[in-house]
Order: sequence, then structure tokens, then C-alpha cells
Amino acid sequence: MTTVDMSDRSKRWITYVLLGAIFLILAIVALGVFRSAKASASANAKADELIGNITAAGYTAPSKDQIVTVLGEDGGAVCADPASALRKATLNAMMTNGAGGPGARPVISDSIAVRGQLAIMKVYCPDKLPDFQQYADSLKFDNVVKQ
Repeated sequence: MTTVDMSDRSKRWITYVLLGAIFLILAIVALGVFRSAKASASANAKADELIGNITAAGYTAPSKDQIVTVLGEDGGAVCADPASALRKATLNAMMTNGAGGPGARPVISDSIAVRGQLAIMKVYCPDKLPDFQQYADSLKFDNVVKQ
């Protein structure tokens, strides 16, 4: 039977405690940096502009915190290649009769289905707006939502 010297055991224990403390400190710092980056001045200014556009159109805007969290400074998922085939397919899938599988059929939607995305793109990624606007103009809309 081998015996372990007490000094080796205590050195190992101290090493583990120090590594754990360092990891905890780094995690706290990373969380603080992540939160502060999301709520930057630019994100707040863009959120204010979007809220102004939404309320000017006569709709109720989400809270500023929600917009800053979801869209950040760059528009988030809305501005991540909005004219790609996958994004168009997702939008088309939302403008259906709601059936699943082979019963799904396209329907004529209200233009409200894309107006929100266009408003976001106008504020957050105006350089990508013309391509998506061209796609949105190719869709057939009608006034089917009561306001």
C-alpha cells in the first residue's frame, strides 16, 4: 500500500481551488461584457428610431429593452442575409393556410406580414433593403387583416 504525502495532496487541492476561482472570475467578467455589449448606445438609438416608426404607423411597439435584446446593433436575424432562399422560404411558410404536410397551401396575406421586417431593415440594415423590397413587391397582398 502506498502512502501519499500530505503536502502533495494539499498542493493538488490548492491548485483545484485556484483554477476554480479563476474560472469563476472569468465567467463573471464575460457575462458583464456580454450584457454591456448588447445594451450599447447605438442599439438604444436604433431601438428608439424603430419604436418611432412603429408608433407613427399606428401600431403598438414592443418595449425598448425587448428590441435592444433581440435586434442589438445590427438587426440580428432579420438582417442576416434577408434575401436568401432560406429566409424567403421561411416567410413563404408563414403565409399559408396553417395546415401541416400535404394540406399546406399558400394564401393571399396582408402586407402587414412583411411591413414589420421592412421597418426593421430600414433602420438596422438599409443596404440590404432593396433586395428584400424587390422580393416583397413580387408577393401578392390584399387587405385581409382588420385594424
